[in-house]
Amino acid sequence: MSGKLQKEIAKSGPFASLEEEVMLNLLRTADRLMGMLEGALKPSGLTPTQYNVLRILRGMSPQGIACQEIARRMITRDADLTRLLDRLESRGLVHRQRQEDDRRVVHATITGAGISLLTELDSVALKTNQEALGHLGSERLRLLGELLEAARDRAES
Repeated sequence: MSGKLQKEIAKSGPFASLEEEVMLNLLRTADRLMGMLEGALKPSGLTPTQYNVLRILRGMSPQGIACQEIARRMITRDADLTRLLDRLESRGLVHRQRQEDDRRVVHATITGAGISLLTELDSVALKTNQEALGHLGSERLRLLGELLEAARDRAES
């Protein structure tokens, strides 16, 4: 590797292993990419996690989805999905309802306002993704995607 990460984090000695260096590089990169997304979403008043939940709900519109299933599908884990949904509901972006046949299950749907907001943000997200990764080109992006999936498969097994 180029040693760029070592300079960025002012690490004086070598990494313990190539795996450590790559892991830290991946985490630092994910943090920087998340920062780009946060900046792009800031004018809308959404966090990346809220944006992710709205996208999940839009994909399940109009029938909606159980909150437990939202948690399973999220890109990043959020320990307090209930409060996240509270904030989205207070803004009129989602609606929640307990299932009649099983009161333990809460069902969430996206509202028209939530769909409208996401429609406005579609181009913002596309532009942000292109700015962040477009310079890699399609061949390297496909390879990166495959490598990340292989690493995630190991982590999830």
